Amino acid sequence: MELKIGNPKLKEAIRTICESVRRAGGRAFCVGGAVRDCLMGRQSEELDIEVYGLEPSQLERILGSRFEILHVGRTFGVLKIRGLPIDVSLPRLESKTGPGHRGFEITARPELSYEEAASRRDFTVNAMAFDPLTGELIDPFGGMKDIQARVLRHTSEKFIEDPLRVLRAMQFAARFDFEVAPETTAVCRRIQREGLPRERIFEEWRKLICQGIRPSRGLSFLKDCGWIRYWPELEALIGCPQDPEWHPEGDVWVHTLYSMDAFAAEKTGDSGEDLVVGFAVLCHDFGKPFTTRFERGKIRSAGHDTAGEAPTRSFLARMTDQRRLADEVVTLVIHHMRPQQLFRAGAGETAVRRLARRVGRIDRLVRVARADWEGRPGLEKGEFIAGRWLLQRAHELQVQDSAPEPLVKGRHLIGLGLKPGPHFRPILDECYEAQLDGKFKTLEEGILYAEKIIERDGIERDAGGTR
Repeated sequence: MELKIGNPKLKEAIRTICESVRRAGGRAFCVGGAVRDCLMGRQSEELDIEVYGLEPSQLERILGSRFEILHVGRTFGVLKIRGLPIDVSLPRLESKTGPGHRGFEITARPELSYEEAASRRDFTVNAMAFDPLTGELIDPFGGMKDIQARVLRHTSEKFIEDPLRVLRAMQFAARFDFEVAPETTAVCRRIQREGLPRERIFEEWRKLICQGIRPSRGLSFLKDCGWIRYWPELEALIGCPQDPEWHPEGDVWVHTLYSMDAFAAEKTGDSGEDLVVGFAVLCHDFGKPFTTRFERGKIRSAGHDTAGEAPTRSFLARMTDQRRLADEVVTLVIHHMRPQQLFRAGAGETAVRRLARRVGRIDRLVRVARADWEGRPGLEKGEFIAGRWLLQRAHELQVQDSAPEPLVKGRHLIGLGLKPGPHFRPILDECYEAQLDGKFKTLEEGILYAEKIIERDGIERDAGGTR
């Protein structure tokens, strides 16, 4: 076995650290995610090294002779190497002293055995250690076996002490397409959220969305362990019926799971874009529990797109203060049906421009609508033609990734002899609306249009104003 590390400087630094520790009478292991990723055939660019048999002062002196070090946690022996993604720590004991994710007293204990130290780790797949100098793999809890079985299993009863681990199980299941072991799910049912900080909750959801290859795994686990109760907007989707003619896959919850997996299969790798689109796919049908009715023998959810705004905002507000993210997600939720509607109506340039103005990014909207379309297995639907059509029209109009840029601006009104003032805004707005309607397509035509508004409204101009 060899760690898959692409950065030569990182690889050299690991060997230097391990050899220096050995010469001082200690032993250094690569631990945690890097070992797990290596066994799964993945490359690691961040490393955790755990050092046994040395006191904190010894470790600091050894590392300081070769590297510039930063103290992350002097009291419990965590050091960072400046310029390299390496954390070096001593084995430590954690004692639960209070509620929540931060209610621990942590002490460095270099004399611990690896098994004792590893028992505090969350999952068996994260509790393995690898000695780069000897090639020895230490696996006290069967992590290798669980990787081969694609199972996520808690390491010990200490798991229950940290509620964040429930959400880590959620995002790991999504990222690795692992099944959560029944006994781990049962343990998670006993854990309360205990006021987890919003920023930590958001980070786990971010990983599910941006790194998950099968988000439905993580979301299903959230339902199975009962933690979905903390997100009532999601819980309301369970059992919310849909017309089987259009949704043979089942209720809104099942549809959302399929849609999230469809989204994950087409992520761009741009984490900012994927986060917005992923949250929009997750929330796109939040309005259905409020609007679903039985009418004339059919299940209908008229207006569920706009009804989704309030629950989407409440869902996101419990995780983050990022107003821009919320606004961008809500915009996509409200308009997620528009690609199909415009295609069926054979909409023209004006409708496409106006949609671009409202959503800003038509390419994002098409990604959401496509995931919604693909989230209906069993329906003979073929290619998402509406998305291809809309992207083509948007590309022709140069609005696929931005709202149409106003042609007529304030400087042009000044050039027409107007003095800047509050009367500018109505003129510019009217010009922009006319541009969206296709009444003019060039700047010259736009300036002529502005002149007509000025003359129509009798707005006074300077004598020296020119076009």
